[in-house]
Amino acid sequence: MERNGKLISWFEELSNMERARELVPVLQKMPVVEVSEILQELSNETLLEVLPMFTPEQQGLVFSEFDITRQLDFFQHTSRKRFARIFENMVSDSRADLYQHFTQQEQISFLPYLSKTTREDVLKLSSYDPETAGGIMSTDFATVRENRTCAQAIDKVRIDAPSNKMVYYIYAVDSEMKLQGFLTLKDLILANPESQVSDIIYREFAYATLDEDRESVAQKIEKYDLVAIPVLNEENQLMGIVHHDDAIEVIRAEHTEDMEKFMGIVPGSEILNYTQTGVLGHFRKRVVWLSSLAVIGLISGMIIHAYEEALSALIILALYMPMVADTGGNTGSQAATVVIRALALGQVTLKNWFSILYKEARISIMLALVLGVIAFGKILFLSWETEVPEQFSLLYLAIGISAALSLQVITSTILGAALPLIVKRLGGDPAVAASPAITTMVDITGLLIYFGMATLMFF
Repeated sequence: MERNGKLISWFEELSNMERARELVPVLQKMPVVEVSEILQELSNETLLEVLPMFTPEQQGLVFSEFDITRQLDFFQHTSRKRFARIFENMVSDSRADLYQHFTQQEQISFLPYLSKTTREDVLKLSSYDPETAGGIMSTDFATVRENRTCAQAIDKVRIDAPSNKMVYYIYAVDSEMKLQGFLTLKDLILANPESQVSDIIYREFAYATLDEDRESVAQKIEKYDLVAIPVLNEENQLMGIVHHDDAIEVIRAEHTEDMEKFMGIVPGSEILNYTQTGVLGHFRKRVVWLSSLAVIGLISGMIIHAYEEALSALIILALYMPMVADTGGNTGSQAATVVIRALALGQVTLKNWFSILYKEARISIMLALVLGVIAFGKILFLSWETEVPEQFSLLYLAIGISAALSLQVITSTILGAALPLIVKRLGGDPAVAASPAITTMVDITGLLIYFGMATLMFF
C-alpha cells in the first residue's frame, strides 16, 4: 500500500508526461488489480493523460477493476468518443454492469460511439435481470465444434482469444451453439492433434439457466469447485459463463444484504460503500426499522404500566427485569441466527419445520436449566441485603424470578427459530426476522411471562 501511495503521488506531481512514461513499465509488471487501485485514485485530468500510455486491452482490463462510482465519474468527465475506446475493451460483464448504471439519456447518447458487435453484446447482457445468471454472466469465452480435430480447436481458441481468466474451460458446441460438453485447455494441448474433440470432452457438467437466481449459481460454483459455469437458455444453447470471481462478488453482496436485514438496516440500491455514503444515506437505511420497532415497543411500556402496582410493592422485580429481557433477547437471536444460516446453506427446508422446532425446544430446556440456576445464584448473591416484604423470603422470590427467566428462555428460543420459518413460508427473506425484530417481540413476551409469574406466585 505504501508503494501504491508513492506511485500515485508521483503521477499527480509529474507535469512532464514523458517522465510519467517511465513509470508505466513498472505498472505493467504488477497485477491488474493493483494497477487499478493506483490509477483509480488519480484525478480525471491525470488519468486522461496516463491511460493512453497503456495498450487498449490493458486500459479495458484496468478500468474494469475500478469501483463503479469511479467508472461513472470518469465517464461523466470524458468525451463519449474517447471513453468508447476504453469501454470496448472492458470485460463484457463489467461493461454491461456499468452501462446499466448510466441514465437513459447517457445510454442513448453513448451507443452510437460503439461498434456493432459491442453494442449488441452490451444491449443483450443489459436486458437480463441483475439478480439472475444472465445479469452476471460474461460473453468472454472460447467455443469449439465437437466434430473438429484438436489441432483445429486450438486454432479456434486463438481466434476467440478469450481473456486469461476465461480460457481455462473450452466449451464444445454443435452447429446450433447447443452445449455438448467441455474440456480444459490442458486436455486440448496434451491430446493428439488429429483426435476429435468429441472424443475428449466431458459430457457430464453442471450449468445454470439464464433466469436462475445468481445466489444459486454461486452456490453451484462453490459446490462443484468450478472455475466457471456455463449459462444456457431454454434450448440448451450456450449464452455465457459465470466466472468464480463473479460468484465471490455475489456471495459477498448477498452476505452484506443479509447482515443489513439481520441488524434491521433497510437494504437499498446504493452502490456506495460506507465511506462514500453520506450521513443522510445511512440515516434513511436505519430509521425505518428502528422507528417501527420503537412504535411496537409501546406495547412493552403498556405492560409495565399495567403492573405498576406490583412493581411498587416488590421493588426487587424491577431490579431483575433487564436480566430477563437481555437473556430472552440473546437466546432468541441465537436461535434465529442458527436457523437463518441453515436455511441459507440449504441444510434445512420448510418441510423440516417440526423437527427444527422440536430440536430447538429440547435445546432451550437445557439452556433454561443452566441459566435458571445462574440467575438463582445471582439473585441470592446481589440481593441478600435487599429488604423484601415480610410475607416473602428472598429464596422464594429468587425461585419465582428464576422460573420466569427459564420460561422466557424456552419461549424466546422457540420464537427465534419459528419467525424465520414463518417469514420464509410467506415468501419473504428470513433475515428480516432476525435481531431487532426478535428482540422487540421477545421483550413483549418476556414481560408478559415475568409479570404473569409474579402475579401467580406473589399476589
